[in-house]
Parts: sequence; structure tokens; C-alpha cells
Amino acid sequence: MTDHAATSVSEPRTGVWFIGARGSVATTAVAGCAAVAAGLEPPTGLLTQAPEFAAAKLPALSSLVFGGHDLDGSPLFKRAEELAEQGVLPHRLPAAVAGELAAADARIRPGGPLPGDPRGDEELIEAFRADLADFVRTEDLARAVVVNVASTEPVPDPDAPRLPASSLYAAAALRAGCGYLNFTPSAGLHHPALRADAERSGLPHAGRDGKTGQTLLRAALAPMFRQRALDVRAWSGANLLGGGDGAALADPAAAAAKNTGKARVLRENLGTVPQGQVRIDDVPALGDWKTAWDHIAFDGFLGTRMVLQTIWQGCDSALAAPLVLDLARLVARAHQVGISGPLPQLGFYFKDPDGGPAALAEQYAALLDFAAALGAAR
Repeated sequence: MTDHAATSVSEPRTGVWFIGARGSVATTAVAGCAAVAAGLEPPTGLLTQAPEFAAAKLPALSSLVFGGHDLDGSPLFKRAEELAEQGVLPHRLPAAVAGELAAADARIRPGGPLPGDPRGDEELIEAFRADLADFVRTEDLARAVVVNVASTEPVPDPDAPRLPASSLYAAAALRAGCGYLNFTPSAGLHHPALRADAERSGLPHAGRDGKTGQTLLRAALAPMFRQRALDVRAWSGANLLGGGDGAALADPAAAAAKNTGKARVLRENLGTVPQGQVRIDDVPALGDWKTAWDHIAFDGFLGTRMVLQTIWQGCDSALAAPLVLDLARLVARAHQVGISGPLPQLGFYFKDPDGGPAALAEQYAALLDFAAALGAAR
């Protein structure tokens, strides 16, 4: 596969603004985009590079310009080297794309709120909006998409006097006229206080919580049980993961936000939520790698009891980064052709999507239909 939307000298540039821009997912996305665009690595996992998307008129990988907000000050190149040492990135890739990493790093701005920050919500939103506006203007971008890949927040208290950080960034995206993607379970644009602003904005947005591993399997397997009239009695799971996600999800409130999407996939595909829970354990030694187990107890004909067990072992950033690039390209194209509001057509990528079908095969069909519509639009 090749970059079907090969860039030309006159092709408009598209911005991708990461919230959590120095994290593992964003670093992998920046390095991976540069490597694939240059032909250094194949586009494995990057669905929008498949032939089915060739006519969708998506922005070329080589036209994407990266920046973002982060509280961390570590250089992207250093983070990329750490990921290469862990086997997440090819060993020689950081040096090969050092220029692209440095360029993106120079566009990262301090996030917030930091401890002791005296600014209120309105001041923070305006500061983040100004950073986005400066990014679009300075880089001469046709448009930009804001992508939240920061650590998972606890479910916000509806009576809290302040918006959670993810919603401050989402509000800034709306004010800056940018499409928005929430790849995390955090509130983001789904906060009730932002509903009216999102509807008035005329901007495309999608989320929540990228579907990269355990829930991807659930979305594929749960329809199978229902279609074969097999009675699922219990579906239990366990996750072992390290890195920033592992540390964040050690907080029970953050883990609860994560598990909401996992339960939704079962409820919508099975018609009920079977017994069982998902346990999430922080294992720092695993770094960016994760292991997920599922134990499914089901009844067959004449009540015969049976079990299916699955093990998913993967690298979180390598699974997530191509999805993030896919989504940024799709939302940018939707923005270009005037599609606004929530995009249930992108449910293929999310645990907790904005409507649409729940089964993976049906979500994939909806995504292909959406790609065709983007290609037909002027």
C-alpha cells in the first residue's frame, strides 16, 4: 500500500494537535507518520492507507503537521528513544525521523492547569484557544484537528465548580474552529456544560476511548454468540498494563471510566450485561505492553456449559497510533466538506462511540460507507 493522497507542492496542510503531545501514543503517531510517509516503514495497522480509502480524498500523511499541549517538558526525541529501547519503535527509527520529531516538539505548548495555577476555566480555555489559533496561523494550515490522548481522568462530579482538564481543551478546540477527537474515556466534549457549544459550533467530532485490544475482541466475539443463539452467562476480564495508562488506571475512579465502554460493547451486542467484571492492574515493569484475559462462560444446546478464553498481548502505543492517524485524517476531511456534529460512522474506532451499530463488522461497513461519502463530496 502507498500514500494514496500523495501530497503536492500546493496541497493544503492539516494540523493534528495532541493533548498529551509528549506521551507514548502521540510520539508513536508522529514518528510513525513520518516513517510511513517517507517509505521507511510499511503502513501496517493504518486502515486509511488501504485501497478501500483510496478515493476518500483524505489529507496525505506527508501533509500532516503536529503540535500539541503537554505538562511534560521532555523532548519528543528522548521519548522516541525510550520507546525504541522498549521495542515499541524500530531501533533506528528515532534517528531517521529526528527532524520531524524536533519540528513537532517545537510546536508543543505547556498544558494545564498546573498545581497552584491561579487561572480560572475561562482564562485557561482562552489560553489554549490562542495556542491553537497561533498553530494554525504560523503553520499556514487549512484546518486542524484536536486529539485527546492524555491520561484517563476520573468521571467528573456533575456538581464540581470547575471543568475537568479534558473539557477545557475540548472547549478551546470549539472556539478555535477545530474538529475534535477524544481517544480517551475522559469527559472531553461529552461534558454536559459543553453540549450546547458543540451543537452550535458546526464542527465534526467523535469519541470516546479508542478500541485497541480487549474491547476490539469483545466487539467481534459478542455478536458471534448472539448470532448463534448461545447464552452468555458470564464474561470476566483482567488487564495488566504499565506506562502512563497503568498508573492512571490504578485510580479506581479512572478505571471505572475506562470500564464503562467495555461494558457498553457487551450490553449493546448481547442485549444484556452478563455477570463478571474487568480488573485493571498497574504493572510498571510492563511499560507500554499490556496483557488482557477474557473468560467467557456460555450455555449451548440443552444447557451444555462451555467456556471460551482469550489472551491478547500487545503494545498499546503501536495499536493506538495508527487509529489516531486514521481518525485525524477522516475528521479533517469531514470538516473540509462541511460535515458537522457527532460522527457515529467512526464507531469502528471507539469503545463508547456517538451512536451507530455496536458489532465490529457493522461498524466497519458504516466506516466504508462514510469513506465513500467523503470521496463523493466536493
